[in-house]
Amino acid sequence: MVRLESSKDQDKTKEEIMDLNVHAVHFNADRKLVDFINGKVEKLELFFDNIIAGEVFLKVDKSSNQENKVAEIKISIPGKELFAKKKCKSFEEAADLACEALRRQVKKHKSKQL
Repeated sequence: MVRLESSKDQDKTKEEIMDLNVHAVHFNADRKLVDFINGKVEKLELFFDNIIAGEVFLKVDKSSNQENKVAEIKISIPGKELFAKKKCKSFEEAADLACEALRRQVKKHKSKQL
C-alpha cells in the first residue's frame, strides 16, 4: 500500500487545513491522479468549511468487468463521519461520483444542523 499525503497552502490558519490522505492499494498512483482527487475532495470545503480530515482509498477490483476501479472516500466532520464508495471504469470517474455523493451528504448534514 502506498500512502500519499497532500498539503495545502502554508498561509492558511491551522483550523482551516483539512488533513487528506490518499491510499493506493496494491498499485502506485501517479501524481496527476492524486492531485485530481485532492482537488475534488478539497472542493467539499465550499459546502462545509469545518471538515477535519479525509481519507481516500483507491483499489482495483478483481472482476472481469470493465468497471473495476473503486474509490472510497471518508471525511470527518465534527460529530460524524461521512462515507462514499463508487466503482467505475476509471479512478477519476469513481472519485468524481464519490465526491458528488459526499457533497449531497454534507449539504444534508448542514441543513439538519440549522
